[in-house]
Parts: sequence; C-alpha cells; structure tokens
Amino acid sequence: MVAADTEAADGAAEFRAFFERHYAELARLAHLLTGETDAADDLAADAMLALWHRWDRVRAADHPAAYARGVVTNLVRTRIRGTVRERRRIAAFWDRRPDHTEDPDVPAVVDVRTALRALPFRKRACVVLRHAFDLSERDTALALGVSVGTVKSQTSKGMAELQRLLGPQAATELAAGRR
Repeated sequence: MVAADTEAADGAAEFRAFFERHYAELARLAHLLTGETDAADDLAADAMLALWHRWDRVRAADHPAAYARGVVTNLVRTRIRGTVRERRRIAAFWDRRPDHTEDPDVPAVVDVRTALRALPFRKRACVVLRHAFDLSERDTALALGVSVGTVKSQTSKGMAELQRLLGPQAATELAAGRR
C-alpha cells in the first residue's frame, strides 16, 4: 500500500513539473492555431486535464511534449470543426443569397480569412505559422508535432490552394506579409 501511495505521489509531482514546464507553450500553440487568447487558455487547460487522466501513458511516451502538442492540435481541430458546423447552420438559416456566382472576382469577394478557413486544418496551420507568424519550418514542425517534410509539403499545398482561391497576386502578397 505504501509503494502505491509513493508511486502516485511521484506521478503527481512529475505531472506538476510537466505542467509548469509546458503549459505556456501549449497555450501559445493553441493561440497560434485559433487566434483567440481565451479559447487558447481553455484548450491548453483541457489538454492538460486529458494528459493528467492518461499520465501513466503520457510519461511512458518517448516524447511527452510532442504527445501534448498532438492533444492540443486535436482539441483545436475539434473546436474549429464545431465552429464551422455552427457557422454553416447559421448561414443556412440567414443567408438567402445564391451559393454560386458566375465569374466571380475572387480576390474582391473572398477575403484571406475565408480562404484560410477553406483549407484543411494541417495546411491552414502550416501556412499560418510559416507566413503569418514567420516561424521557420523547423519551429512550425515542432509546434505541430510533425516532420519538417510535412511542413514543407503542407505549406506548399496550402499556398497553392490559396493561390487558386485568391488569385496569384493576392497569394503572393499574403506570403510576403503584405495582406
């Protein structure tokens, strides 16, 4: 019985140290991905709660911090999907305009936020971290818990999609930080 109590106390102490070392990083990651300070803090707290519930598995992982970043990324993805679904429901209720316009002037009609929301999560995260926050490929990979190669390919594909959505000049300006 004493050994179990000691092990539980050790696990709690390890988690507390992990929390103190990584909470701010996880909140920053959530903020970079959502752009919302309050939501980022909530998401980081939710991630820490989930990690605490699985602490035996997390502390046995090769890279607990990477595991934690994955949890935050998944929570952000779930939040964004829920927000998108809610916005679609609201738009379907209130928006009576036609969904398709013949020969639209895409750069004039589609703003950058709408175009970014059209990207799948990983592409959007890579584009935002690389171009809006000017992180290196390595730092972006670390923030997302993916390889540098994934960052390169997802950023390239995301920018190509933005170019298709916004037009070549607008996407180039976005990459150069002029939008």
